[in-house]
Amino acid sequence: MSAVTHTLREALRGRRPLAAVWWEACSVGRAARAAWRGPGRERDLVVQSLKAAGAALIAWAVAGVWLDDPMALMAPWVALVLVQATVYSSVRQAGQQFAAICVGALVASGAQAITEDNTGALVLSLPVLMLAANWSRFGPQGIYTATTAVFVLASGTTVSAAAVGHRVGQAALGAVIGVAVNALVLPPVHLRDVRENLAALARESGDLLHAVAADLRETQWDAQNAADWSRQAAWLQRRLDALYSARSWSRESLRLTSGPLRRLTRRPTGVPPEDEDQRWSRITGNLTALTRTLAVAADEHRTPVPPEGPDLDLYARLLRLIGDACHAEAGCLVGERDGADSGAATEETMEELHRRLQERLREHAGQGASRTAVLGALLLQAENLWAEIVPDPHEPDPHEPGPHEPGPHAPDHPHKPNPHEPAEQ
Repeated sequence: MSAVTHTLREALRGRRPLAAVWWEACSVGRAARAAWRGPGRERDLVVQSLKAAGAALIAWAVAGVWLDDPMALMAPWVALVLVQATVYSSVRQAGQQFAAICVGALVASGAQAITEDNTGALVLSLPVLMLAANWSRFGPQGIYTATTAVFVLASGTTVSAAAVGHRVGQAALGAVIGVAVNALVLPPVHLRDVRENLAALARESGDLLHAVAADLRETQWDAQNAADWSRQAAWLQRRLDALYSARSWSRESLRLTSGPLRRLTRRPTGVPPEDEDQRWSRITGNLTALTRTLAVAADEHRTPVPPEGPDLDLYARLLRLIGDACHAEAGCLVGERDGADSGAATEETMEELHRRLQERLREHAGQGASRTAVLGALLLQAENLWAEIVPDPHEPDPHEPGPHEPGPHAPDHPHKPNPHEPAEQ
């Protein structure tokens, strides 16, 4: 299969339109396979799409078949668009959309009564309704003021209070069906996204630490390496923003949803506490500061001198172990427990590396300020990362599945460096 993919890739090289179609088809195929394999974002999208289609069909069956309404278009249309990503957003947007539809139907009917001509009514009503669509109270549903007017005038029915009431009633029927389907049939609960984003943030932080450690030990690192590290650190900030967004969606998805119905979704009932978001925000900031310090040290036009030889090797080994701890935490977040028994040995190794780096820092203190400043700054950032990332074996695991309340951050391990205390000189 890989040979076929490679052949197609070579054939499409340099043909941008065909290559774009090919990559899009590959993306769709990956999403379909992910939805088939098991729970995840792709399967959630499939469920939501089928629910929206089902809500529209139910609304059509009620309005068009059961009630035998010749103008049953409004009900399935509203039901379709109100199956939103959360029940709360469905209810909120149902109110906004219903108000927008009422305004559109009333203005269009009034314009038709004044002009007695559909074209003249469109000319009179659409500019007013498009301006009204920008009213903040309508939110993203404001455009339905104008589209409702188009539907009302295109239907060709005469203007009357009964006709306007009929159109508004169809919209209300569709809104009730759409919200009911979203709330009662596998209600969307976005708890998995928080855990997945935390795991990705931990994994990518470990990847960055491993990349820095490898470059410091195996290559003659320079400004280009430092620029690559800085780009990876900037990507971590975007991942942190995605975590905050997922946390917001998680909170909203629990509003107006029934506990028993949430359990039917077979999704995790608890997420890591919000304190974890703040902890990883600090870790991201420390990684950014570390890469910035290395970038300054690599700049030939700056005064600070980077450490060399044994100092770099010790520091790279320390970063490598901290990166291993990040990967271990990412595994815990997704249910993997491999290597959990090596925590004590890792802690002892890190303490030894930290002690030797402190000794090297004291030696450099008598040789010059520039090299001492860089090594001290790097060591401080490593201590900050160590204090935040490396788990204390005496602490309970905050990533155990199940609900738990966020609590204050546990105190530092007795042998773990405190980032708020000055390093030994």
